[in-house]
Amino acid sequence: MSANKEAELITAVLLYALRCLAEGDQLALRTMNFGAKELDALKEMNLADLYRADSLRAHCLKINLNREVFWPMIEHLRHQRESDELQRELIVADAPLEMMQTLFGQSSREYTRWRRLLTVAPAVGRPPELDEASTHKLWYVWRDLVDDHDDMTLLPTDYLLLQKETGIGLRAIWTLAQRWIEYGDPEAHAGPKR
Repeated sequence: MSANKEAELITAVLLYALRCLAEGDQLALRTMNFGAKELDALKEMNLADLYRADSLRAHCLKINLNREVFWPMIEHLRHQRESDELQRELIVADAPLEMMQTLFGQSSREYTRWRRLLTVAPAVGRPPELDEASTHKLWYVWRDLVDDHDDMTLLPTDYLLLQKETGIGLRAIWTLAQRWIEYGDPEAHAGPKR
């Protein structure tokens, strides 16, 4: 079997067209410029024909790039890739399940799969309560980040920044941040702002 890129493209398009035909997707076939005669010819094709078409040097396709679709697709893929990288980074940093569910809608099955894949040791129990000095340190950094937002909601990258700035684990950070968000501005309980 020949392995030239044009033949591979033609075979892929013919397979796609056959699938559209089998599924009754007439719109996709019309968009690709398949008429009634071409559809009749597709109906007669078999696997051996596709194998033989792969060895032909003829090119029967005219392909155009639709930039109006291409660039949003590329942007979506880039955004998804960055989100996946951020999720991996958070899981490696021992982000709790509740955090991943809240920030990304991640299921417990997906969370467990990622932890296994990234060889993150299983977390057992609740995070230890922070001492007063660590709590205050976290609160001041958290307060500075919250002041930069319209509400008390932080971005996933903010949690990584909190961990980096304070040296406190994400489980403890998430627990305290959620407590502070739930009970409102803890400034009255934390003493004067530095």
